[in-house]
Amino acid sequence: MTHVVRDKEKLIRRVQRVMGQLDAVQRALENEEDCGDVMHLISAARGGINSLMAEVVEDHIREHMVDSSRRRTAAETRAAQELIEIVKGYVR
Repeated sequence: MTHVVRDKEKLIRRVQRVMGQLDAVQRALENEEDCGDVMHLISAARGGINSLMAEVVEDHIREHMVDSSRRRTAAETRAAQELIEIVKGYVR
């Protein structure tokens, strides 16, 4: 998982941001805030998790599913990009 190690600090910052969002959800529930506000906070946290997942999956596709030891054809590059876009659409 070299790509995860290479991007470790960036990924950790994203996780910390999501944890902050979840802390906000917890505080909102503890303070019995309006349901609409709580749902908005939950939606933001879910979006953060989905974005994190999309980034890790995209890196995985680029680093492990497409043979990086040889030059890619245009068709392989397009196929990889299509798969990335499908995954991004699914997790967001």
